[in-house]
Amino acid sequence: MSDNAVSSLSARLWRKGLLPHHDIGPRERAPKLALVADPREAELNGMFVLSRLATFLRGIETGERRGLRLRERVVIVPAVESPVGAGGGRGQRHYPQVSRAAAEAMVELTQAAYYRVSIRPASPEVEDMPQVCLYAPNDDERASACLFGLPAVIERPVEDTAPSDLMRAWRPCRGENFVIHAGQAGGLQTGHCETLFRALVAFLDRTGIVGGLRPSNEDEDLHYFGLEQICVVLAEQSGIFASNLSVGRWVRAGEALGHIYDGVSGNIQARVVTPVAGLLASVRRQPLLCAGGLVAQVLTSDSMTQRGLARRRLGERHERQARRGL
Repeated sequence: MSDNAVSSLSARLWRKGLLPHHDIGPRERAPKLALVADPREAELNGMFVLSRLATFLRGIETGERRGLRLRERVVIVPAVESPVGAGGGRGQRHYPQVSRAAAEAMVELTQAAYYRVSIRPASPEVEDMPQVCLYAPNDDERASACLFGLPAVIERPVEDTAPSDLMRAWRPCRGENFVIHAGQAGGLQTGHCETLFRALVAFLDRTGIVGGLRPSNEDEDLHYFGLEQICVVLAEQSGIFASNLSVGRWVRAGEALGHIYDGVSGNIQARVVTPVAGLLASVRRQPLLCAGGLVAQVLTSDSMTQRGLARRRLGERHERQARRGL
């Protein structure tokens, strides 16, 4: 799609109210970055962060934030508003149905961007630490994923059920695609939101989209994980699961992740422990649990340091290239 076509589409969508969005930066250029909060879930964390980021970038564009310069065009879709369809399904009780026209318009508007990011919850029952997920990535995506500076970058197979329809639509397009999980659907976790906001600002700086940000020089605790390093902890029996652990902390092998209680007697039925040491990336927050249900995901430390350093070097090289405009 040409730059003029993108601008025309953006204006039409805005006038019709079909796809409320922010189109910020030089209109003579194609978007460099597209950010979308997944509209098919109650993605309040993504909506909150992207609406704030849009205000931040508008301030740069209008000159209110002195010393900062918006060099590239950014498209942000923090939410999709459309009429609620008939039927009253579970998704409709919590969030509007996304019409086919709105979904197609979102793909058309964002596919011209070089970097495309979908912020979405992995599950309404599970809280995730802020993390970048890559699906069958190429080397450019592996390098760019490190530029967010989030604690974990995780590779997953493209056959995984987690990628959204939006990610599948983006895949054939030129450019790089990322999914970011942070928090839990249906709720607002402000700590995760702050982490995610800082990560997106760091990405804007390191890719050269915004100049003059002067990011922190503190080393980031960044680690890169392959599929074989994801340990999934499942429940052995039904009950009420309770855990007071925070995602993003390191756990030891054999450490308790929580307990399963009997819903009638209140007695402890089982103590759930992690079989491996690693980073607690996800933990169940929906208490009602059936046998075989997901309790947690732990990212193991096997070869983590070596892989993490290798990806950091890729990220640093990518950052230098972006600053030189290569």
